Amino acid sequence: MTVASHVEELRKKHQNLSVAVERAQRSPSTSDHEITAMKREKLRLKEQITRLGH
Repeated sequence: MTVASHVEELRKKHQNLSVAVERAQRSPSTSDHEITAMKREKLRLKEQITRLGH
C-alpha cells in the first residue's frame, strides 16, 4: 500500500465518522460517551493524516 492510498483510506474513514457523529448527535438513543468516543477517533485519524503530510 502506498502512502497516498493509505492517506486516502484514512480520509474516507474520517468522512464516514463525520457522518456517523452527525447522525449520533441527532439520535436520542446515542449516549454522550459514544459521541465523544467517535470524536476522539476522528481526531486521531485527522492527526494521522496530518502526520503523513497530506
